[in-house]
Amino acid sequence: MDLAERVACEDVVMFVNAAVTSTGQREFHAGAAQQRLSLAFLHEYVLVNYRELYAATLALDVNDFNAGLVVLNLLRTAQEVPLPRWKLEGALIAARLRTLPPQRVYRILHTLRAEGINNRRTRAIVRDWVAGRPDIAFDAVKYRRHLAGAVRHTHVRLPDEVGTMLFDWRRPKRYATPILETWRRAHYEQRAVFDLPYTVAEGFAAMHRIDRARLLQRAGSQLTGLERLRLQDTATRAGRKTPVRVEVDLHWTPLTRLAVYVLSLPRPERARRRDELTAALRSAARRAAGRRAGTWGTVVGVLDDSYSAAGSGVKRRRPLAVALAMHYLLEALATRHHTVWLAHTGDPLLVHPIGATPLGQRLLDGLRLRPDRLVVVSDGWDNAPPGQAAEVLRVWRERLDPAGHTSIVHLNPVYDGEAFDVRRLAPTVATVGVRDAEDAAALVELARFSTGTATFAQLRAYLDDLVEGFLR
Repeated sequence: MDLAERVACEDVVMFVNAAVTSTGQREFHAGAAQQRLSLAFLHEYVLVNYRELYAATLALDVNDFNAGLVVLNLLRTAQEVPLPRWKLEGALIAARLRTLPPQRVYRILHTLRAEGINNRRTRAIVRDWVAGRPDIAFDAVKYRRHLAGAVRHTHVRLPDEVGTMLFDWRRPKRYATPILETWRRAHYEQRAVFDLPYTVAEGFAAMHRIDRARLLQRAGSQLTGLERLRLQDTATRAGRKTPVRVEVDLHWTPLTRLAVYVLSLPRPERARRRDELTAALRSAARRAAGRRAGTWGTVVGVLDDSYSAAGSGVKRRRPLAVALAMHYLLEALATRHHTVWLAHTGDPLLVHPIGATPLGQRLLDGLRLRPDRLVVVSDGWDNAPPGQAAEVLRVWRERLDPAGHTSIVHLNPVYDGEAFDVRRLAPTVATVGVRDAEDAAALVELARFSTGTATFAQLRAYLDDLVEGFLR
């Protein structure tokens, strides 16, 4: 592989790492402004130099924030694309929008309107997305302002009652669509408020001066699973209980979100609910592992619970939650599994961020077991002493395991805006960014492109296969 191809391969993998991990928010070691500036540069650089591959990243597990930026950048520059790629880009954008949460898509549509982007492809994509919504009347109630703006900007046709509700809601004496009629009555009747989606009901509750305890008692059944988690987490951070106990559906929650919820609980409560929480985490891990369960052989996980795993004020305990989720996922993927925490011993449910990052010593502990696969989950700030982890990995690869019987991969949940990438432990160790542990099994396949051992043609073929499967 010549130098140009190697640089291209590294550029694309660097962008994917950033797009998987960074959400433009403050991290433990970097502020939000630095994160956003770094991301903006990466997006523009890859868009200009590797546009075809930039669009293909929509088929990867990049996070919703970066998927939205990719969609916006492709639509902003639609005139620069030849027709064959124009059609493929449009299909990728439409397919990715269908996977995004509706509130994220409505924010994208709001940005398109604010920037005056209204080309033919944009109008067609918005029209098809709105037509594909399972309940447009529900959207009209929950996202009324954003839907009205999108319709006005792209001239989308809506069912008569929905259009009337958006632009002249007082005119009908009654709506035939139940949710629209409930929304209309909620302007005048308190009883109707409790039958609306919870986030909509909150606005009407303020108008009718209904306190939160009463609203939760009467409208708690309207809460979605994510709203229940958010409500509990907000109350826990504020050091108070919710006015009414809101049950969280542990059997529905994805693995990493479940780990975030578990870590938000006080340690005594985690100990008291050990059996329930452990069973839920293991069940979520088995769902995430899917067909790969039990296929990874002997696995050792070296998991970072140092103080920096506490994350930041806006991403509380997120790196630690990824590590905790990976503990259970590796357990599901392996035939035999062992976890080495940097500081914690005992029940993983009771893990908490503390101390420095002695990665080198813990890597030695893990490698002594001679596993088939060693997985490191860490932000890469090896500091006890600095550089020891890189030296351990170098000696292991050059002297003790030159044949590569143990595969080593580093999953990093934290984007380093200053380096435009996730921090690496050693040049010879495959490193990829990870945001949700449930994506780790797929991301490990991408890791081989980060060490310079795979060719650019192989990377293109890998992305082409992902695109084909994603669109199919």
